[in-house]
Amino acid sequence: MTRPLWTLAEIVAATRATLDLPRADAKWASEAQAKSATIAGISIDTRTLEPVDLFVPLTDIRDGHEFVSQAFTKGAIAALVRESYERRASDGILVRVDDPLRALERIGIAARARLSDTARVIAVTGSAGKTGTKEMLRACLRACASSPNKVHAPEKSFNNHWGVPLTLARMPADTEFGVYEIGMNHAGEIRPLTKMVRPHLAIVTNVLPVHVGNFPDGEIGVANAKAEIFEGLEPKGTAIILRDSPHYERLREAAANRSAQVRTFGRHEEADVRLVAVSGEQPNGTQWVQAESRRRTIGFELGMLGEHLAINAMAVVTALDVLGIEIAEASSALASVSAAAGRGARHRIRAGEGQILLLDESYNANPASLAAALANLEALDHDGRRIAVLGDMLELGTDAVRYHVGLREAAGRADLVFCCGPNMKHLFDMLPDEKRGAWTANSSGLVDVVPSALRPGDAVMVKGSLGSRMAPIVEAIKKHFADG
Repeated sequence: MTRPLWTLAEIVAATRATLDLPRADAKWASEAQAKSATIAGISIDTRTLEPVDLFVPLTDIRDGHEFVSQAFTKGAIAALVRESYERRASDGILVRVDDPLRALERIGIAARARLSDTARVIAVTGSAGKTGTKEMLRACLRACASSPNKVHAPEKSFNNHWGVPLTLARMPADTEFGVYEIGMNHAGEIRPLTKMVRPHLAIVTNVLPVHVGNFPDGEIGVANAKAEIFEGLEPKGTAIILRDSPHYERLREAAANRSAQVRTFGRHEEADVRLVAVSGEQPNGTQWVQAESRRRTIGFELGMLGEHLAINAMAVVTALDVLGIEIAEASSALASVSAAAGRGARHRIRAGEGQILLLDESYNANPASLAAALANLEALDHDGRRIAVLGDMLELGTDAVRYHVGLREAAGRADLVFCCGPNMKHLFDMLPDEKRGAWTANSSGLVDVVPSALRPGDAVMVKGSLGSRMAPIVEAIKKHFADG
């Protein structure tokens, strides 16, 4: 029989809460009866809440307490509410706490504390590649664990101040491998999260000019913020660092200050796991990756395309090696992992008698990831036009224009370029006339323009920062040809 995620008694103990029982429900006539209730999951969203979940109302654009009664209507077993919340007639068991987010953090800490001594936890940070690396790790570890459901990782990019504790709180007690991604926009944000996660392995995929506008000292500040992940490492933990990074020594020193073992990956000759070669796209949609580890040559298929993703796979191979797992045990898993929506997902769309290849990179962008996406577009084994649709890269500070203009050579190798946003205007104006598709002030201006410009045989890549809202262009392309 599967153990419940939590009992209400465990939640009360972890959060130092008081119970408020519904007087009209005889089932919960006593506190002892209520504490025996079992919890199947933890939800912060009534739209996805399942019966017997604990509802945790967080405050963002709206106060989650507005939805407590709705949560009970959908079958919540209890709701974790602030002490001042006024009970409504349809409410069930209320678990009253000082602050629901702080209480969620306490549940997450309790979840981490109850893991067995043999369980292993991995944390991933970096300016780019966190989610893809997490997904590769999840797939590989599921292939190697005693059961796939013994591997726990967030389904989405839950990597911030509420996403990490929520993912921890959802972690079953019998988890064998936990994989967490930890993100940040400012200094000091990773530190408390990594101390909750307490990883045995901490990976820094890279340090790039992302959110650099929030750091007076630029990339050095970003590197120092990423290095905070090592502060949560368990004793004798391992730091896994990109050897090619210009900030490698800074990261290595930060890890050494925590007495961590340091392992490296990348293309660098001194990397412990070194990328040797990457093939083009195979007929089955994968790419062949060749690497060296401890003077052994290893090869495997990778379901996500692009050299930058192959380098992230080196971080995964390094982690597997630290865990004592041979890559051969997980190679089929790496071949099966595909890019998620907005993160390089590929769609072949019927267009008349032919097809359009849509590369969806709409989730986010920074100078390095956009350069990599443009290189992938150029490297396609493709006979038709290569079209780039580019939105502003955000949070680049006073150097924003320089970073955008710096991509003119890479963008100019596309056959046609569409741009949106004030910073991309500078790039667009520097392109040859025959390369210029259109520029608009924001992405909504391209929603009709781009689909109408496409024709069978085109390959089109859409990329920009999340705040530039490029995803509607992706959906417009799909809809245009579906309707046609």
